[in-house]
Amino acid sequence: MLSIFFDTGTRRSPGGLTGHAVKAFAAATAVWTVYAAAFSRADALTLIMTFLSLMLVLTFVLIGPTAHSDRERIPFFDWGLALLAAATGVYFVSQADIIAQRITLLDPLSTYDVLFASLILALTIEAMRRTVGVGLTLIVLIFLVYNLFGDRLGGVLGHGLITYEHFLDITIFTTDGLFGVPLRVAATYAFLFVLFGTTLSYAGGSVFFFNIAAYLTGRSPGGPAKIAVISSGLYGTISGSPTSDVVTTGAITIPMMKKMGYRATFAGAVEVAASTGGSLLPPVMGAAAFIMSEYTGIDYVDIAFAALIPALLYYIPIYLQVHLRAKRNNLAGVDRSEIPSLKVTMRDGGLFIIPLIAITWALVEGYTPTYAAVYGVAAVLVVSMVRSNTRLSPGKIYDILAETSLRTVPVAGACAAAGLVIGGITMTGLASKFSALVFLLSGSDLFSSLTIAALLTTLLGMGMPTPSAYILAAVLISPVMRSLGIEDLPGHLFLLYFAVMSALTPPVAVAAYAASAIADENPLKIAAQSVKIAIGAFLIPFCFVYNPALLLQGTVVEIVFTTVCAISGLVMIAIAVEGYWDRRLSALSRIAFTASGLLFLAAGYTTAAIAVAALVVGVLIAKMTGKEESVTTETRAGE
Repeated sequence: MLSIFFDTGTRRSPGGLTGHAVKAFAAATAVWTVYAAAFSRADALTLIMTFLSLMLVLTFVLIGPTAHSDRERIPFFDWGLALLAAATGVYFVSQADIIAQRITLLDPLSTYDVLFASLILALTIEAMRRTVGVGLTLIVLIFLVYNLFGDRLGGVLGHGLITYEHFLDITIFTTDGLFGVPLRVAATYAFLFVLFGTTLSYAGGSVFFFNIAAYLTGRSPGGPAKIAVISSGLYGTISGSPTSDVVTTGAITIPMMKKMGYRATFAGAVEVAASTGGSLLPPVMGAAAFIMSEYTGIDYVDIAFAALIPALLYYIPIYLQVHLRAKRNNLAGVDRSEIPSLKVTMRDGGLFIIPLIAITWALVEGYTPTYAAVYGVAAVLVVSMVRSNTRLSPGKIYDILAETSLRTVPVAGACAAAGLVIGGITMTGLASKFSALVFLLSGSDLFSSLTIAALLTTLLGMGMPTPSAYILAAVLISPVMRSLGIEDLPGHLFLLYFAVMSALTPPVAVAAYAASAIADENPLKIAAQSVKIAIGAFLIPFCFVYNPALLLQGTVVEIVFTTVCAISGLVMIAIAVEGYWDRRLSALSRIAFTASGLLFLAAGYTTAAIAVAALVVGVLIAKMTGKEESVTTETRAGE
């Protein structure tokens, strides 16, 4: 039943002349998008309109209407939809100057304006359904119905009359709706960073990251799971997509973990938790971080630097739980003979560190994320030429361009959806009404309001891509954060964290469903275990809202003290969650460790002293009530 909520259309791979023509179109789309984003002086509205029409054409040609559609044949009605998408693109681009100069709600729309606006709205909704599923589509449709008929509602939720032409005028003919910030990000930053990730992957960068992770942790207890944590985090910061990361790295790490003795549920959960965190890890992060930069006006480099400590903290409890599970179950590491030496690893792929340095340097020097991505792609192309086994031939570059366009199709669908929602919220003033509702529930208490914001963001994000989840939360909930006196950087980063976490939160945990096919395990079991492993992600945002020193805002002493407290707290929480230290912990000792962890996370001098006392109590209880044990494979199999 849940699958209906977020099932998407099947990805087609047409063969023969049709396949070659579609691939050429996708590659040409990539070339045009790179040129338009980085080098063209055309106005933003024309760029976004053209980009959307190209993405719509690719959507209807390459993604079937249902999960059971033919994977090779393109039916005539999809060709028809693709032609209509191209026609709308031609119309809007030809009218771009007029649209840019007209006065919203004063200059009337022509019959052709209404016709083509209605057409692109319908095509976008259908493309959204095919690429990101029914769940997000239903949310968008609910907003559209509310815009058009909400004047009939009484009470707080009611709004003034909005005619259909008024609705189209705001939604289609301004940058407050469909052609707004989310789609602009998809057509610029997001596309170029997807190109960077695809180029790096084709050149062999993902293999290098995996080998580095294997060298660092592979031989230690639970080595395969630790490899998954590090390699998925490294790859995730490039891909920016939890689901893509799970499919790419999980295909290697999940079978390896199962082979070494981890249960399928735990193996899948480790991969999901590690991959999801990649969207929070600088320097690249994900498309939602670029949207955050555009929406708040905060420089992307400032967001990346602020996110660094919380992102590293995210992986501490994951890594520690993996280690404790391995120690408890006597799980060995990978055989030394299967791990390449550091010399071989660096010889074969060490140059792939240079593109990440190039991106970081460009951001620090003040270049826009667009140019940072361009420099990153150029760096990959240059370093790939050094060795014959990484060299990118013209044929591979052609494949990279086509693949980048195809990978961006779902992102474009999600961003278009977010734009439609933003337009609806702008017209109806729903954000202020939503703020009033939150304050009614929380009574203006900071902790209660943050808890409600976290729950709502997670709920809004279920079954949808991170960019859509974040933008919904940003539009609806960020006014609440401002009213509470929370600055934009910690407030929006808080929302970003919970938007990202919606990828692993049951019941609609899209990353867990991706892992379930590889692990051959129930996705809901994987999702539940993922929440347990990624427990730190649900605590860290509260920490940096209360203590902005974690975002590098404060003195050196404050930053160091707060970071040390956060590390200590997350270690205690991980031990309590896993229920093991050097022995199995009793319920009382786990409670003491939990209390110690939460007190450490409060990051005050007094609470830190009490946390130390609680830790001592927990250790003493563990010594008195616990016992060292070694779990056999037979026992483990029955857990």
